[in-house]
Amino acid sequence: MADKMTPEQRSNCMRRIKSKNTRPEMLVRRFLFSHGFRYRIHAKTLPGTPDIALVGLRTCIFINGCFWHGHQGCSMYTVPKSNVEFWTHKIKRNQARDHESLLALKAQGWHTIEIWECQLLPKQRLQTLQGLLRTLNLIQLENSGATFTYHFDEEETFPSIAAESEE
Repeated sequence: MADKMTPEQRSNCMRRIKSKNTRPEMLVRRFLFSHGFRYRIHAKTLPGTPDIALVGLRTCIFINGCFWHGHQGCSMYTVPKSNVEFWTHKIKRNQARDHESLLALKAQGWHTIEIWECQLLPKQRLQTLQGLLRTLNLIQLENSGATFTYHFDEEETFPSIAAESEE
């Protein structure tokens, strides 16, 4: 199927796509700030230039666009029908670079969190942001040396985990 736009129109359209301060990124930043977290944005001193770096927690957050980073199994990611070889190569390069960045950050002792664009759509947004908040709170507790113990009432019954033996 041929492109409905002229090459000049397509070029102008692609040129307007931002890589920084995107809508999903701004949404996460506003949420974090409103919950008392302070951060650095686009920290060039860290591998992969994370979108958000919480230095006090040694945590980096990457907010990935589903198309540009090749989110497998997502309806927002489809390889364009024109120039397929170029796009598959470009997206594979992006994925390889993302993987290298995550490994380099982990080697330096940083926690990493990836949030996909589709996870910030209205249907999943609240669940994703609450999960992010829980994760950051756990990292904060872990960094402060807290130990986790769980106490359940004897009357409460919980489904067993696959690895647990039934007694």
